[in-house]
Amino acid sequence: MKLSRVVPIAAVLAVVALAGCANTIRGMGADTANTVNATQSAGHKVARAAK
Repeated sequence: MKLSRVVPIAAVLAVVALAGCANTIRGMGADTANTVNATQSAGHKVARAAK
């Protein structure tokens, strides 16, 4: 296969791979935020119960 055909194919594959990573990173950020919120909520419930 000629190099002139390989480069565009490689570029498209790279863009698709990076788009998949962005979605994964965004999802991890959302999961982390939800975990922090749940932990804080649980801490507040324990603090209220201890009063």
